[in-house]
Amino acid sequence: MTEAGTTGTVRVERRGGFAVVVLDDPGRRNALSLEMASELTEAVSVLEESGEVRAFVVTGAPPAFCAGADLAQLGSADETRLRAIYAGFERVVRSPLLTVAAVNGPAVGAGINLALACDVRLAAESARFDTRFLALGLHPGGGHSWMLERAVSHSEAVAMLFGGEAVSGAEAERIGLAHRCVADDELAETAEAFVATAAAAPPELVARMKATLSLARRSSYDEALEHEVSEQLWSIGQPAFAERLAALRSKISSSGR
Repeated sequence: MTEAGTTGTVRVERRGGFAVVVLDDPGRRNALSLEMASELTEAVSVLEESGEVRAFVVTGAPPAFCAGADLAQLGSADETRLRAIYAGFERVVRSPLLTVAAVNGPAVGAGINLALACDVRLAAESARFDTRFLALGLHPGGGHSWMLERAVSHSEAVAMLFGGEAVSGAEAERIGLAHRCVADDELAETAEAFVATAAAAPPELVARMKATLSLARRSSYDEALEHEVSEQLWSIGQPAFAERLAALRSKISSSGR
């Protein structure tokens, strides 16, 4: 992992309360190598440990988002190496920070895994989601099936995995694989605007809200209700809430409404 301006396969650009994590190996279309996976894991850990970052955007140096796992390394991989390749996007899945994939070109195989690992996907018109596992005679890995089934309908997942259907940015928005599809030259600005609110919020509140949303997917209503009682009480006791409530009251008072 490297900060902007130095060498490496992952570049991190910090911008206030958020960061942009760039897969930066364009000559290899940002193929996910063991080195890149390790650097991505380190990058996420550094951002979390900083205490200053609430969210990060993952994107690729043009012309691709991520062309999948490094085929040379994958072809000779044993379980240890497979798990090492998985480690990059697995680290993104487990991050308490808000994560956004800005898919700016082809996302193939493990590249889709990285996009799916993020909380939200924004796609450029040039984005292309292509599982390609069956064509390679390769079983999906890294939790691909689990993540894909939760992002799109079962029939769409079947079409992508077994029908070999590659999905454009616009189609990704239609089927729910991407939250939004925008023009290529608007993607970076759209992604940064998306994380702006979280970037300005208290870090622990963002992390707790993300954890609650994740818990809600596997909880009953009653369980979610009880969890939110304790979490909301915690937030009411925080200085940030008192400060923002006072500012809102002052604004209402000054406006006469």
